[in-house]
Amino acid sequence: MNRLAGVTSPYLLQHADNPVDWWPWEPEAFEEARRRNVPVLLSVGYSACHWCHVMAHESFEDEPTAAYMNEHFVNIKVDREERPDVDAVYMEAVQAATGQGGWPMTVFLTADAEPFYFGTYFPPEPRHGMPSFTQVLEGVRAAWVGRPDEVAEVAQKIVRDLAGRQLDYGKAGTPGAEELAQALLGLTREYDAVRGGFGGAPKFPPSMVLEFLLRHHARTGSEGALQMAADTCEAMARGGIYDQLGGGFARYSVDREWVVPHFEKMLYDNALLCRVYAHLWRATGSELARRVALETADFMVRELRTAQGGFASALDADSEDPLTGEHVEGAYYAWTPARLREVLGEEDGALAAGYFGVTEEGTFEHGTSVLQLPQDGPAVDAERIAGIRARLLAARGERPAPGRDDKIVAAWNGLAIAALAECGAYFERPDLVERATEAADLLVRVHFDAAAGRAPRLSRTSKDGHVGANAGVLEDYGDVAEGFLALAAVTGEGVWLEFAGFLLDLVLDRFTAEDGSLYDTAHDAEKLIRRPQDPTDTAAPSGWTAAAGALLSYAAHTGSEAHRTAAERALAVVQALGPRVPRFIGHGLSVAEALLDGPREVAVVGHPEDPARAALHRAALLGTAPGAVVAVGLPQPAEGGEGEFPLLAERTLVRDLPAAYVCRHFVCARPTTDPVELAEQLGAVRP
Repeated sequence: MNRLAGVTSPYLLQHADNPVDWWPWEPEAFEEARRRNVPVLLSVGYSACHWCHVMAHESFEDEPTAAYMNEHFVNIKVDREERPDVDAVYMEAVQAATGQGGWPMTVFLTADAEPFYFGTYFPPEPRHGMPSFTQVLEGVRAAWVGRPDEVAEVAQKIVRDLAGRQLDYGKAGTPGAEELAQALLGLTREYDAVRGGFGGAPKFPPSMVLEFLLRHHARTGSEGALQMAADTCEAMARGGIYDQLGGGFARYSVDREWVVPHFEKMLYDNALLCRVYAHLWRATGSELARRVALETADFMVRELRTAQGGFASALDADSEDPLTGEHVEGAYYAWTPARLREVLGEEDGALAAGYFGVTEEGTFEHGTSVLQLPQDGPAVDAERIAGIRARLLAARGERPAPGRDDKIVAAWNGLAIAALAECGAYFERPDLVERATEAADLLVRVHFDAAAGRAPRLSRTSKDGHVGANAGVLEDYGDVAEGFLALAAVTGEGVWLEFAGFLLDLVLDRFTAEDGSLYDTAHDAEKLIRRPQDPTDTAAPSGWTAAAGALLSYAAHTGSEAHRTAAERALAVVQALGPRVPRFIGHGLSVAEALLDGPREVAVVGHPEDPARAALHRAALLGTAPGAVVAVGLPQPAEGGEGEFPLLAERTLVRDLPAAYVCRHFVCARPTTDPVELAEQLGAVRP
């Protein structure tokens, strides 16, 4: 066992038995490099990463390679999901130098943590123009020993260049209708009208962009925006990227047609897409969207929920093939016609092969196929297909399952809380709301530290109910606050609004620059070679715009001018980047849609047992006005003071009936007791 034996990260523990003498990211590792006068080899990955496993097996488990690494380097392993700040800083350097990035990420550093050579996956032998990992190690070693001044100069120049990449976003104004229209035009140019989605292979689920398109349609009535969102959602739901048996989405598709996925399933993808499909159903009534939203929610609860009530980070891409015994990518999910017949018999096996697009040639590797729902599939009896699905799912459950990364990431659980709370409300599934509440309880109990004598903070991760050592980054604060705000709207429990306020006050105090821009790490966080500050989305919303969205919603709930101003100042980056790179700032565009629309403030009052209040509450939650905030509770006469929800202050029954109040831009509509009228007040605004 090496120095990783005592850590809590499942990814690092996968490497605890390597012959490589791995260190975790800690000051002592750099002190050791300085003492020995050797470079640092930094390897960054995550537990569900297929190529991370490949490189580990080929190189880190190889005794001669490990011996060379141990002799000539101090080797540090980092879980990018636990330390997104470390990952972001060095990934920026990799992308600036090579034009591309990814994981595993391999970076060589000085003892001052300055990078001087980098790459991603390196094979054990030269391949496809790539040097072998051993050649890279030997080359770096030779440069370190033979040209130390040159190495130091390169490292210092890289750090200077990174510092020079700082952009001043604070001088732009808040985004307006013109910038959002330009962003839509830019997306239209990049849209794949045949296959859905944006760009070519590999193709990633554009979750944040889809949310923007739905909100833009709600605000403007743009049919083109709605069509792009609906067609992309249908293409993904019919493709192999979606698990046609168990629900849930894989990380991305290796092709443009969504056929063959990269098989790991990440919590953040599924939480975001669950919410997108629920919002698509809300906008269109699509039965496919409803089914996918619910199946994805059920997948998260069934396969990612932990014993503590939170949601695990990921399922691995690789698992053991039951026929060969080899540990390979996609073995759990792939089928052949013969395997279908073994489970279903000849007649149903043939039907399933046609229905799910399983061919003798295969759509994946070694003659296997990933299940799809081809557009031109045969019309069949729904009940019979449901039975086939159930039998195939049961048979698949007997295969060796992919590994699960059980750590709880605060930000991603915040996304899951929002998705499950809304799905539970939309589709009358109180069990999903309960699961969202349990996850929120876990974050408060385990992740939030407000002990006397030190500054309160949110921790990034926990595992088995034990909090991790790493401080939360901006996306944790923004996404958890967003989850709490969604939960408050659904449950009517004001404590979640209060907890969101605690987190957002910390954002104002510890993450905000003088110009209103937001840093990814707190003012008192560990100092790296550069303080990360990235407003663009990755696989999940950027912390910058996630926080801006939560600040805006909280301001709408409370009337706080400080939070509203902070949200507007943070959104200046959307004015700057939205028209230029809309695919990479989709969440910011979504928040900007809410800003333009108000957002609207909805107060529903009545007694909890009154079905009329429930009907108004449901109509409020189903309103499509972008970013509308909803408070529900007892009527509060003027002399009653302010309760848990400031929006409910002085809101009374109307003619002794439950009532809803909708306000926007300091103007309120007529209170209504009619859910239909309320739905109209929360519908699209037309020019």
